[in-house]
Parts: sequence; structure tokens; C-alpha cells
Amino acid sequence: MDTEQTELVLNLDQLKDLTRRTIGHYEFNAESYRTGTADHDVSQNYEALLDSIESKKPFKILDLGCGPGRDLKYFKSLGHIPVGVEGSETFVEVAFKSTGCEVYHMDFINLDLPPAEYDGIFANATLFHTPRQEINRVMIELNDSLKKRGVLFCSNPRGNNQEGFSGERYGFYYDWNTWKQICLDSGFEEVRHFFRPDGIPEEKRPWLASVWRKI
Repeated sequence: MDTEQTELVLNLDQLKDLTRRTIGHYEFNAESYRTGTADHDVSQNYEALLDSIESKKPFKILDLGCGPGRDLKYFKSLGHIPVGVEGSETFVEVAFKSTGCEVYHMDFINLDLPPAEYDGIFANATLFHTPRQEINRVMIELNDSLKKRGVLFCSNPRGNNQEGFSGERYGFYYDWNTWKQICLDSGFEEVRHFFRPDGIPEEKRPWLASVWRKI
């Protein structure tokens, strides 16, 4: 993993290039990613989001980085109204065809979301691809797109604040204190956080999951 703990400062061309490379990785591996993640058990993440939303059902849910549509399909099966956002054109097409949900093609650099639209946002294994210098802007935009007291769920690989490429995928690998401060600074209050998956000692669990409410 070609990562560093010092905070990087990237110009617009560099931001566009790392975004292109990361999305290109998913484009190139689209089918293997779809089949490889289809049966992943993320029920704990679903429950963390849905149990925290206070609105009247059905919920309008933004699936941020929806990939081929696995989670869109699940939320729709419960009677909710999911909407996808995805950077990979291949995944946009696959997700729309497999779910019938609205799916918008955009990335974190060009994020453009409607204000006060969603009861909840499901950001599963996606926000860590946002460069550190851009994450506060993205988080504030997500906050703005939530309805009053709307809920954000996010799950990121756990780390020690390293930033850089792992293969062709760019990422920032947060520790809990850094991620917590970013969310608080972006207008959220913590609902809960946990490390997953279960079944191994907490200090070895590779995923940091957290739930936040718009204030």
C-alpha cells in the first residue's frame, strides 16, 4: 500500500486523476466485484441505519457509491425509496437495470445533491475514497442533503490516518478520533459507532462503522 501519514495537498488535476484511477479500477473489475460482494452480510449496517431514522416510513434513502445495486435492492424490498449515486458508468447501468431505482452518475469531486431530500444516507465502504482535503466539503454536502434529523451511516476501513493509493484505489484510512472530529465539524452528532465484523477481538476488526444524525 503506497500510503503516507502526512496530510497531502492535491491540486485539481491530481484530484481528477486519482478519482479517474479509482473509478477505473471498479470499471475494470466490475463483474468480479459484483459477484464477489453479492453475498456479503452487511445486515448489521442496514440495521444501524434503519433503526436510527425517526421519519415516517417509507424512508427516502441515498445509497452513496451504490455499486451494482445490492443495497438498493435490499432497501427497495422493504418498501423504502432508495436512490443511488455512483462514479462508475458500468455500475450505474447495472444498478438501474437490476433494481429499477434512480441512479445518478457522479463522483465526490463533482457531487451535486438536492437539499433536505433524504431521510437517510447509506455510505458503505465508499467515503474513504474521498481525499482528506475534500472530505469536509463532501460531509457538509451530505448533511445539507438530509432532512431535519436525518441519519448518515458510514463504514470505512480502519487505519491510522494513512492516505494514498492501494493498487489503483485511492483512500484515506481513518482512526476513530479523526473520523469523529470530521463528522462533528460537519454538523452531525454521534448516534453510535462500532467495529466489525463480530467474532474477532475488537482491536483486530478492520471496519469502522458509525451512525450520525443531522443537527
